[in-house]
Order: sequence, then C-alpha cells, then structure tokens
Amino acid sequence: MTPNAKKVAFYTLGCKLNFSETSTIARNFQQEGFERVDFEEVADIYVINTCSVTENADKQFKQIVKKALKNNEKAFVAAVGCYAQLKPEELAAVDGVDLVLGATEKFKITDYLNDLTKNDLGEVHSCEIEEANFYVGSYSIGDRTRAFLKVQDGCDYKCTYCTIPLARGISRSDELQNVLKNAKEISQQGIKEIVLTGVNIGDYGKGEFGNKKHEHTFLELVQALDGVEGIERLRISSIEPNLLKNETIEFVSKSRTLVPHFHIPLQSGSNDILKKMKRRYLRELYVDRVNKIREVMPDACIGVDVIVGFPGETDEHFLETYHFLNDLDISYLHVFTYSERDNTEAAEMEGVVPMNIRSKRSKMLRGLSVKKRRAFYESQLGTTRTVLFEAENKEGYIHGFTENYVKVKAPWNPELVNTLHEIKLTKIDEDGSVRMEFVRDVVSI
Repeated sequence: MTPNAKKVAFYTLGCKLNFSETSTIARNFQQEGFERVDFEEVADIYVINTCSVTENADKQFKQIVKKALKNNEKAFVAAVGCYAQLKPEELAAVDGVDLVLGATEKFKITDYLNDLTKNDLGEVHSCEIEEANFYVGSYSIGDRTRAFLKVQDGCDYKCTYCTIPLARGISRSDELQNVLKNAKEISQQGIKEIVLTGVNIGDYGKGEFGNKKHEHTFLELVQALDGVEGIERLRISSIEPNLLKNETIEFVSKSRTLVPHFHIPLQSGSNDILKKMKRRYLRELYVDRVNKIREVMPDACIGVDVIVGFPGETDEHFLETYHFLNDLDISYLHVFTYSERDNTEAAEMEGVVPMNIRSKRSKMLRGLSVKKRRAFYESQLGTTRTVLFEAENKEGYIHGFTENYVKVKAPWNPELVNTLHEIKLTKIDEDGSVRMEFVRDVVSI
C-alpha cells in the first residue's frame, strides 16, 4: 500500500450478488493503491452499491449518504448498482452524491476518480441497458467465512413485477474455466464454503452478447466445481423451479461438496397469479420439485420466496397460497410485500391491493415461516451434522450453520471460527437457534 494512500469504504444493499461485486470492486481499488476501511470509519471515498428490490430504496440510500458525510463531510460519494442504473438522475440529485455509475461502468469506477473534488450535482455515467452485454466475474472474500461466487448475470425472463432485466441486462454467464479459477482462488484463502450466486443461475451457460446458445449447463457447472480441491462446501443460492432439473437434484444428493439446501422462488401458490406474474411454471411443477428433493434428500432444507399483495390477488388467491405452503414440506419462507416498480407491467395492472391488506398477508406468511422453520429444526434434533462456525461473537455465543442450514449455537470460542465440526443437535433455544454437542473435532471432508 502506498504511503498516504486514499481511504475507501463500501456499503452494500441487497443480494448476495451485490456482495460479490462489491468485494471485486474493493479489490480493484486495493490494486490501484487505495486502502480499504470500514464504512463507519473516516474515508476519502464512500462507494454505495444500491439495490432496486428493497422497499424504500431511495430513502435507505439517502440515510447511508448522510452516514458517510457524517464520518467525513468532504468525502467523495459514489453510487453504483441496480438502483443507480434504473434511477441515475434521482440518485445524482441526492445531497452529497458526487458520482453515479450504471451497469457497465461500475467495474471501471477507479477510472472516474482522477478528481475527488465534491460536485454540486452528482455526475452520471450510465448506459442503455442493451449495452450491458459483457460479463464481469466476481466473488466476495475476506468479508465472511463463506464466499459468494458470481457465475451468471442478467435475466431474459419477463416477470411482470421485476426490474432486474432493466437494471442488469440480458442473461450471460462466466466461462467455466474462469469460474473454476475463481473457486480455486477462494479455496486457497482457507474459505470453507462457496455460495454460487447470480440473477438466474439455473440459466448458466449463455455466452456474451446475447448468444442464446448454452456453452455449458448448470449441471455441468456444479459437476466441475464438485471436483475442485480444497472446497469443503458448495451451496446453491437460489434457482428457478423450472430450471432445477432432476439430474441436478440427484447429483446434489450424491455430491462430495454440494449441500442439501435449496432456495426455490415460488412467488405465488395460485396459478392465476403465477400467470399474471408471467412466471414460467405452475404450482404443480413446484410440488414436483419439492417431492423430488424429499425423495432423494429427506433432510434437505428447502427455502421459498413468495410475494404477497400482487395486483389482482384476492383473499381467495392469498388463502390458496397460504394453504399450498402450509401443506408443502418446506423449511422456511422469504416473504416479500409487493411494491410497485416503474416501467413494469404489474405497475399498470388493475386490482391494486391496499397496503394494510398487503401487510396483514405478509404477517400471516411470516408467522407460517416461523412455524415451518421450527418444525424443520425439530425434525433434525438428535441427528449428527457438520457445522461451519462463523466469525461473530453474539452475546457470548458463536453461531454456525449445518450443511442443511440449521442455525446452531455454542459458547463463544474464537478458535472455532471458520472450522468444521461434527455435532449432534440437542435442543431448540429460546432465540430459535439449536444447541449442540460436539461429536468429533474439526472435520475435513
């Protein structure tokens, strides 16, 4: 690091993909001689990686800008990411923002930093989203005990509620050799778990420049990664039900490194609403996927994304979703309250659901999620699992996750951080995590 190096700090909103990209952008800064510091510290430059999915994205963004300027009122503030691509002028007008970079520019941010003088109005460099047709590989490292490895970007689906194709462009993938190279680099850093991430990772294999031909399939990707030395665990972040094939499920069940944990977006348990959303499956296919997983991996953890309050969702439609999920052998829910997004078909649809009803439905499904997670954890008591411990000391306890995503706790011991242990799950604690007994010392799979 150069003496008197400029300091840079990062704040990431949104998904695992954003975390992997922030990490890569941070490494680019460090290669250019900048010193990375925590966001709470005084820095010369603050980079905020934005998200368009979170509710009140603009409000959240303004608060983070304020936080940065409180640390250093003369700091240079840059915004990148999905919201920066969708609403660049809006972000540029926020008091204290100096630079806004769209989808193609964010990885070249250091090229725009020759002059760190504060601007009266944020300078915008964004592209037409059609120009986002090249692929930049990235992964996060050094932030957590697990790494997020980006394998795919963009999406060709036209779901009526979603702005991601507008924010990230067409579906395109990293080359298989490059993914394997990144995975090896991660494993050489002593990181035990890699989470595969992207916008639509089941669509892995599409080349650059809108080439619809798949060079490789998602199954070939996980088969190749399973053979990388030094990787102890591979986790699939989220995969569309229509792209999760039987062959992949079967391979995961026999794999050396892939863990029995699936996160599969559903969005609605009503076929009427699924059609209005322009999802590429009906609920019957979803049941089929869950049944297939349970057949070959009875103890697998299955997480579900669901949206409540979509335009036209009547009480009957919602109850259809509720009962569908209640009857389904799944482990937890991620519940999203529908919120209107500019330039989406859904924003123009009739049958707007009042906010108070959206909130009520959301609360009901969150309650169901608590019940489902509890039942799943109870089904795992008495079993022997492998846990990977994380780095945080939370009120005298260290937490970790089993391969099938049960959250466990043990009295804090710094020597346990980033180590794998065989354990027996004993009882559920008041905070919802599971107590455990050690069976064997560090396991190297």
